[in-house]
Amino acid sequence: MALFGNAHTIKPATAQQDYARLLGQGEQVHAAFLLIRDTILFTDRRLILVDKQGITGKKVEYHSVPYRSITHFSVETAGTFDLDAELKIWISGDATPLQKTFTKGVDIYEVQAILTQFVAR
Repeated sequence: MALFGNAHTIKPATAQQDYARLLGQGEQVHAAFLLIRDTILFTDRRLILVDKQGITGKKVEYHSVPYRSITHFSVETAGTFDLDAELKIWISGDATPLQKTFTKGVDIYEVQAILTQFVAR
């Protein structure tokens, strides 16, 4: 499931408010990224992937990944001709990684640092 477009960060307080219905009691959003229609939330408990589907985007899939189930991840930086950076996340029990593509609007090193902070606990 790849995401394309002009990615940018969302203030955690804004994401906390916008996605309050998805969060457990006391769960806090620490970082969030918007990629055209889709969103990635890093909370203190899990990674939440918000995948808007279809032409209208009214159908939405919410994918919740507890950090403890992430076995490893990788980042691929953008190059001269390939302007997109990529994040791959492997979840225990699944050989195929989740893939997210970021345009130059997001610092992939920042995304990697945030993920490291939560996975390495």
